Amino acid sequence: MGVREFPGGSPRGKGIAASMRRSPDVSPRRLSDISPQLRQLKYLVVDEAIKEDLKWSRSVEDLTGGPAGLTSIEERILRITGYYGYQPWAASCKREERPRDGPGPAEAPAGAEAGRANRSGCRCSGLQLRKLSWGLAVVLCVCASWAGSTQLAKLTFQTFDAPFTLTWFATTWNCLFFPLYYVGHVCKAADRQSVKQRYRECCRFFGDNGLTLKVFFTKAAPFGVLWTLTNYLYLHAIKKINTTDVSVLFCCNKAFVFLLSWIVLRDRFMGVRIVAAILAIAGIVMMTYADGFHSHSVIGIALVVGSASMSALYKVLFKLLLGSAKFGEAALFLSILGVFNVLFITCIPVILYFTKVEYWSSFNDIPWGNLCGFSVLLLTFNIVLNFGIAVTYPTLMSLGIVLSVPVNAVVDHYTSEIVFNGVRVIAIIIIGLGFLLLLLPEEWDVWLVKLLTRLKVRKKEETAEGGGDLGSGPRNKSRRARSSFAR
Repeated sequence: MGVREFPGGSPRGKGIAASMRRSPDVSPRRLSDISPQLRQLKYLVVDEAIKEDLKWSRSVEDLTGGPAGLTSIEERILRITGYYGYQPWAASCKREERPRDGPGPAEAPAGAEAGRANRSGCRCSGLQLRKLSWGLAVVLCVCASWAGSTQLAKLTFQTFDAPFTLTWFATTWNCLFFPLYYVGHVCKAADRQSVKQRYRECCRFFGDNGLTLKVFFTKAAPFGVLWTLTNYLYLHAIKKINTTDVSVLFCCNKAFVFLLSWIVLRDRFMGVRIVAAILAIAGIVMMTYADGFHSHSVIGIALVVGSASMSALYKVLFKLLLGSAKFGEAALFLSILGVFNVLFITCIPVILYFTKVEYWSSFNDIPWGNLCGFSVLLLTFNIVLNFGIAVTYPTLMSLGIVLSVPVNAVVDHYTSEIVFNGVRVIAIIIIGLGFLLLLLPEEWDVWLVKLLTRLKVRKKEETAEGGGDLGSGPRNKSRRARSSFAR
């Protein structure tokens, strides 16, 4: 059996080994049937010298390499002793025999596992580095497209004063979402589907019956109206106030999303997000005060706050009514919004044209380059914002929106007569701080406590090591003195 007693009791070991040999025909009904042998086991230990011989035996193999089956004390003891012919491998541990090539390669799996762990760690760090690199590119793309579309809209209104027509024209480009997604699907997917198959699969997002007329008017049309209102109010606000104020006030939509989610969706209450919402509201008030509560600036601020509110309502209702969407489903939904815009919103620019609310003398006077450039930038912004999560973290994408504020501020400083007084700068900082607080994850406090605990432990270890080094100096000196005195 390869078992020996502690030093000083060799005859007793032989008796134990002999008493533990039983016929395989007999099987114990209870563990108490072998209780005398169990009491003797506490004096026994596996001999270090013969461990290698036991390594490939059936009982030891199943003890050390069994597939998480050693849960009861009875099974452990019966596996060790092989008592009464207990053979668990015959019933429940059926696996392939390992070749008995000797104990040499036994250390290879440990090395292989270590190498595998190192490779997986490198792979994880490489994946995170790649995500951060993509995140930087996505942040720059979001910032450039959002700031560029805002500045181009401001430039367009100098010669084409028609914000609703510009909204309708840019929203029509949403029809390109699903075709662009399908092109990416054909280039990337291993199992390519036809357009019809892909369309039907994405239509399951609306229910078992797919995209019916009832679903179109109940689940798509309301979002088409909210989309149009969000963009129209934002563009109309650009006519009234400078782009810096518009872009920073639109960042408040994050706070409105939290408040609506807390009320409507019963999301988790977070004190830090309440603070962020208060900061956003305080920033709005200070921004209004920055220009002295003139009617022109108050109307512009009200318009952009209304745009941020419509955007927040769109996001919360989408989560409430439709839930979360995959990439293909999101692309199809945005294309449906473009179709709704063409079918049902086209009449409004026509009415505004004939009533001369938004009027232009000739179609040759329309700055088609500015309109197409604005539409392309807005389409790029929405594509990156909706599909950028495939390559990076959502928090990094949101940073691009708040980073567009300083970009617009620099452009406004050189192209307009904006005055960055103290109140306006404080309002911009407060709203930006509130936006950043809303980007904190739900478990940020737990992570912060862990980080502080880790830093505290590291500091204690460094202090202990420093004290040990200082204490070793006098001891060495006393030893040298003692040895010289002995001489």
